[in-house]
Amino acid sequence: MGIDRARLPARHELKYYINPAELEALKRRLLATMRLDAHCRGGRPYNVRSLYFDDAFDSAYFDKVDGVAARDKYRLRIYNGDGEVIFLERKRKLGDLIEKHSLRVTRRLADRLISGDPRGLQRAEAPLLREMYAAMRLGALRPAALVEYDRLAFVHPAETTRVTFDMRLRAAVTGLDLFSPGVMLRPADEATEILEIKFDSCFPAHIRALLAGMTAQRCAISKYVMCRRFENL
Repeated sequence: MGIDRARLPARHELKYYINPAELEALKRRLLATMRLDAHCRGGRPYNVRSLYFDDAFDSAYFDKVDGVAARDKYRLRIYNGDGEVIFLERKRKLGDLIEKHSLRVTRRLADRLISGDPRGLQRAEAPLLREMYAAMRLGALRPAALVEYDRLAFVHPAETTRVTFDMRLRAAVTGLDLFSPGVMLRPADEATEILEIKFDSCFPAHIRALLAGMTAQRCAISKYVMCRRFENL
């Protein structure tokens, strides 16, 4: 049976490890061609904190480690420590293709999901909430890792291109409280930062040219997996 192209995720995602010196050089090139994301106020990175969920078998973790091509990840996400603007997201990945569904949720609902209580979501109007209900009831989905980093993001309208530098990746070591400013964090990787490139069908040639000569290493990077490496899984 052939692949149903209409059902494939819509965007491409490429990830690289990049050293700080090369990051600074590439940032200067991008500033001449792309604009900073609106969240980068004053040209500064913004903070991203995500609470990832996994099932009773840690399938999201082991599927990534084992190289399974088709994977789903669920997470709650806040920006700049704002506990009043919360997003529930499901990221679907198939090789280099990605699809992300995002829904803003209330603090009350976020607290219920974190505590493992999805009651009533099977009747929700939003498909993502119904998916979350099924994943929690059938797969015992529960909070598994708290991940934080600082992001500098560039955007361009051609192919909805987005280039991001994710810096100072950190993992929580004293609990999984998404909303607590007092969570103790440790560096997940002190040596390199992460470059991510997302686009629709084709990576625009004039932006691709800016990356020429880069020594950054393309890898199948997962911040979630990197931040769980301290655990004895």
